[in-house]
Amino acid sequence: MDLDYNPSRKYLFIKNKWVSTAASIWIQCTSGSLYTFSVYSPILKSSQGYTQSTLDTISVFKDLGGNVGILSGLLYSAAADHGFGPWLVHLAGAVQCFLGYFLIWATVVGKIPQPPIAVMCIYMLIAAHAMTFFNTANVVTGGFLGLSGAVLIQVYQTIFESDPSSYLLLLALLPSINAVILMRFVRTFVTNEEDEKKYLNSFSFLAVLLATYLAVVIVIQHMMKLNLSVRSITFVLLILFVLSPIVVAIEAQQQRSYRMVKSLLEKNQIWGERPRPLIDEASSSNREGNGVDDHDDDLLHWREDQTLLQSMKSLNFWFLFYTTACAMGSGLATVNNISQIGESLGYTSLETNTLVSLWSIWNFLGRFGAGYVSDTFLHIKGCPRPVFVVMTLAAMSIGHALVASGVQGSLYVGSVLIGICYGSQWSLMPTIASEIFGKTHMGTIFNTITIAGPIGSYLLSVKVVGYIYDREAGADHGKGSCTGTRCFMLSFIIMASVTFSGFIIALILLIRTRKFYKNVVLRKILLHSRSEINAYVT
Repeated sequence: MDLDYNPSRKYLFIKNKWVSTAASIWIQCTSGSLYTFSVYSPILKSSQGYTQSTLDTISVFKDLGGNVGILSGLLYSAAADHGFGPWLVHLAGAVQCFLGYFLIWATVVGKIPQPPIAVMCIYMLIAAHAMTFFNTANVVTGGFLGLSGAVLIQVYQTIFESDPSSYLLLLALLPSINAVILMRFVRTFVTNEEDEKKYLNSFSFLAVLLATYLAVVIVIQHMMKLNLSVRSITFVLLILFVLSPIVVAIEAQQQRSYRMVKSLLEKNQIWGERPRPLIDEASSSNREGNGVDDHDDDLLHWREDQTLLQSMKSLNFWFLFYTTACAMGSGLATVNNISQIGESLGYTSLETNTLVSLWSIWNFLGRFGAGYVSDTFLHIKGCPRPVFVVMTLAAMSIGHALVASGVQGSLYVGSVLIGICYGSQWSLMPTIASEIFGKTHMGTIFNTITIAGPIGSYLLSVKVVGYIYDREAGADHGKGSCTGTRCFMLSFIIMASVTFSGFIIALILLIRTRKFYKNVVLRKILLHSRSEINAYVT
């Protein structure tokens, strides 16, 4: 609790970490444009006369801009050192978001001359790079970023009713204006309050509710055409779901005020003697229950937190880098090309937009579920976290194989598996990296490993998917577009093989780190549990 806390201050409500968390959630609810490329890629391709390989090249610059957050991290550190808050980082992101998407929109609608391909790549890089600034400046938000793509598409379909060029203008305006309005509410806090986990869980629960609502609405929209009044009602309900985190913030602030007043009233009371800590009993019972001996000669030595250069000398680093390239690269290649995949199979634009929206839901479920499930199995069963990388890559390989089959409905089922497994990497990879290499240099190590995503995306999107599509389109009387399963079958067979190779490497990583997790990571968890017991009884 802050020592200078005073519940009578009029401005207190808007200057606390729960309102900051709610504001961060609202900013991230409009920051998911990276996963909606397929909504506007058809008009970008047709208006500029691009081949599929060229379009995929532009998408790679989107992936590069959205995954390399070095500049945002440097600005955040510099702003903090000079007394500025996260608002400066948000402002920089808003400027880039508006500039990048506005120039793309102006090009598509003919407001400015068609630029060279390299310049269009820069436009896309700037627009996507803005998202790293939004993500860097925000506090913990419980997974709302994974849902933001579906939120943006719902806004687009309600207001513009399937006009892709207008969607580009929406991406230029909505995230930028939203960030500028809310950036002053986002602040950094170091307090640790009672019931903090309870309110963080409440935010997560609201994210699950929002995901459920979005999934239901998306499915209904896919099954039947809704008139304007019904669309307006579903949109209003969506806004209410998005605004709901403020209810948690208000409750948390009220409880904080109550605890402070209670503390002030009780501070002069005489406290009875507190019970003596049962450190020995708690320690011995935990040691017996977990089968860990502090004096075990076979216990691995405690490792100092490693720097980036030190971690790069380890095979584990490169194994993690490769599995990330396979999972994120193939996932990005799928979502970037999902519009053209659907088009080749005879899907309408509404159906492909449905696939993109549902991808956001699966992405969220992967991010949210993988972290929760892997934590549970690690703490309760002692299951090493790389097990789940092995499982997700195996499932991803099956998903790519399903899409390659071209069977009716396989694109829906395959995209579910690929989307969930892609999202899970964003929970698993940074956590595994911090457990193996330590937390001191985690930011640098994490940002370096995430470069694997754009690298994998470039190889698979441009050199595989784009090249094969253009080859098949050229064989189809030079029409520039391709129809039938042959357009993407070979590409997804290759991606299934790539993710299967990632599965093999992840299996080797699991074998290499299994003893480390048993003797070091679990021991750290045990000692942390003991310290919590001692703190409680004292």
